[in-house]
Amino acid sequence: MKILIMGFGKIKFMPYLNFYLDNIDKEKHEVHLLYWNRDLKHEDTSHLDGITLHEFRRLQEDDVPKGEKLGSFAEYRRFALGVLKGEGFDFVIIMHSLTGIVVEDYIVRHFRDRFVFDFRDVTFENILPFKVAVGSLVRNSALTFVSSDIFRIYLPQEKNNILTIHNTSVKEADFTGSQKQKGKIRIGFWGFIRDKRLNERVISCLGDDSRFELHFYGREQDVALGLKAFVQERGFQNIFFHGEYAPEEKKSIIENTDLIHNIYDDKGAMLAVGNKYYDGVYYGKPQLCMEGSFMSVLCKGRGTGFSCNPYKEGFADKIYELYNQLDYEQLKRNCAGVVAEVSAQQERNAAVLTEVLAKKEVVG
Repeated sequence: MKILIMGFGKIKFMPYLNFYLDNIDKEKHEVHLLYWNRDLKHEDTSHLDGITLHEFRRLQEDDVPKGEKLGSFAEYRRFALGVLKGEGFDFVIIMHSLTGIVVEDYIVRHFRDRFVFDFRDVTFENILPFKVAVGSLVRNSALTFVSSDIFRIYLPQEKNNILTIHNTSVKEADFTGSQKQKGKIRIGFWGFIRDKRLNERVISCLGDDSRFELHFYGREQDVALGLKAFVQERGFQNIFFHGEYAPEEKKSIIENTDLIHNIYDDKGAMLAVGNKYYDGVYYGKPQLCMEGSFMSVLCKGRGTGFSCNPYKEGFADKIYELYNQLDYEQLKRNCAGVVAEVSAQQERNAAVLTEVLAKKEVVG
């Protein structure tokens, strides 16, 4: 079969792509990948040998209101439709809800029951037309994956082809660098730096507190630059920004982190299960999650992290106390249990995906 995988960002920012690349037999299937180069910088694609690439190039910063991105979305749609119409695909894998929404009409009309819908983010699901389009994609898909169980509240309840998928391709834990450190507690954030108000609050709570260091790793767009200016204005000496990092550098970043900053307060992130959650359990590092978030429920329930709220008084004292009371051996046992469950679920997902593709190949 000829299969198109559709993404909505740069390849290096789509780690969940690996699940599909690892589980599609590229000897049997011709695989194409459509992705969006949003910063117009060169990207190393040497690891994608044998895969036909379709690069959509348009500059689009992430930390701007979604309404200001509509022009880019429209251009992405035109490009994607050109690829879909011109290549004669047998099967499509849609990664991210927005990817599917911009081509929903064409996909449902021409690929009914011949596509996978990978639902990984909550955006405009409370807006009726968006909700209807998401429902249409789920109902007409051969298989739908959700990256957070709580996302199911936005999806048609009658469908039985919805499985939970995880934002990771790692199969075994690595606890070699997992141990309690003496001295300053190094709190680390990595990924897209956003949530200006929240992070200003976190910085204010920890700035110049000799018990902590706070490190940010990630692309520095408007929010990150504003946070750096905020730190400089207040003269904080224990807050550090390290800029963009390569994927292969992440393990070293994690090993040099004592406590993961996994705190968000926007609606989508409060419901999501993000990459840093898996980084924590795979490397045996405790994480801080926002009080009331789905990740805080997971961490508290499994003993892999802490629930906190930087807007409440005593935030710094609370996390200092939590970290110093932590039983690291118990943490590693708890994390190992989560890793085993996640690996088993991913194996099941891979088997189902293989079965779906095999059935469509026979029908085709």
